Amino acid sequence: MKKIMFATSEAYPFLKTGGLGDVAYALPKELNKNGYETRVICPLYQDIKDEYKNKMKKICDFTVPVGWRSQYCGLLTATLGNTVFYFLDNEYYFKRGGAYGYYDDGERFAFFDRAILEAILHIEDFDPDIIHCNDWHTGLVPVLMHHYYYGTKAFCKVVYSIHNLKFQGMFPKQILTELLNLNDGYYTDDKLKFYDCISFMKGGIVYSDFVNTVSPTYAEEIQGEYYGEGLDGVLRANNYKLKGILNGIDYELYDPKTDKSLYENFSSVKIDKKKINKTRLQQDLGLAVSEDIPMIGIISRMTPQKGFDLVIAVLEQIMNNNVQLVMLGTGDAKYEEVFKYFAHKYPDRMSVNITFSDDLARKIYAASDLFLMPSLFEPCGLGQLMALRYGSIPVVRETGGLKDTVTPYNEYTGKGNGFSFANFNAHEMLHVIEYALSQYHNKDAWNKLVRNAMRSKFDWQLAAKNYIDVYENL
Repeated sequence: MKKIMFATSEAYPFLKTGGLGDVAYALPKELNKNGYETRVICPLYQDIKDEYKNKMKKICDFTVPVGWRSQYCGLLTATLGNTVFYFLDNEYYFKRGGAYGYYDDGERFAFFDRAILEAILHIEDFDPDIIHCNDWHTGLVPVLMHHYYYGTKAFCKVVYSIHNLKFQGMFPKQILTELLNLNDGYYTDDKLKFYDCISFMKGGIVYSDFVNTVSPTYAEEIQGEYYGEGLDGVLRANNYKLKGILNGIDYELYDPKTDKSLYENFSSVKIDKKKINKTRLQQDLGLAVSEDIPMIGIISRMTPQKGFDLVIAVLEQIMNNNVQLVMLGTGDAKYEEVFKYFAHKYPDRMSVNITFSDDLARKIYAASDLFLMPSLFEPCGLGQLMALRYGSIPVVRETGGLKDTVTPYNEYTGKGNGFSFANFNAHEMLHVIEYALSQYHNKDAWNKLVRNAMRSKFDWQLAAKNYIDVYENL
């Protein structure tokens, strides 16, 4: 049986800030169904709920070299479903709220990466064939393996997944010598040097045996200057080991037939019950109650990447189409304030919820008719996959995973599962939204489109098979 150690900075349900947390739960689960033994290793954060901490068992503790110091690390484990999880405990680094955004993140994750390799040496019943690393937080693992662990128990192949190239883990070059005890030979353009800093992500790309992004289109896009975030040259140089593998979502966790968050469960066979979710959500959010008024859902971080500049530019024109808009998310204050203003202006047609709630998110997916996701770039995107699963028709920009998962609707053939536009242009987006609304009022055609969306298949089965092909080739 092949053994995979999945190294990640977050994992659902223990702690999740984005799509990586979902992947770290769902992909190992699916790999284990396919005869692999996949285990997950992540930090023991303060915010992990006691209900999970109380189920953890301590295996051992050891010290981790961090520059001239030796830092304590506890190794704990817990099993969830068919997956064994390991947790690395150090209160100095991880006993604080959230996961990221601290002044010493460079030191915290330098410790974490070295601790991963030390932990593998202390797990007696598990010698991984592959270490599967994810994003910048684990980008130093293959670098440290190359420098310290060649020929030892910890040496194996490394797969490195880029979930978002924009966040690269850039820190002062002194980390190399002062925290990692690496020499200046690693501070070169073909290794970790990135302008006047070092990049954890660049280390992951250069020193891993295989690199993937989370959609085929994004894998092509990031090799160009526009999407490459300064690493396009490195990615082109390493494109012989670069591939795009599309993410999925867990169809057991997200199933409108069984989801307990919904007002009424429904399926592609019984889509009429979707309307009940719409009217009940309208009541709860204080909107005008009507089955017929189209509802547009937005669930997102409110940032430029997610296309909020486009939305704000034509928000008045969107509302002039007699629609309801339900927004859920937090982010940049300038976007939050604009949405709050429009919610005050249209109290019976707009609900703005500056928070995040998984329960409300599921209700919005189930209730909304359209789901707006006009991203500037999108490595994969999970929002449109959730929307498809719950019969909310995506309106997306053709980039990254959005392009790979949303097939434009053809009113003449009835094929397609959503609507899309090519250019990052507010009025092009508005035109597509208005075209979608025109189709909404043709109920027979719209119901067929909803069924098309709900029958789209983007679970983890295909993705897991693609990863298995990669593992086997290595």
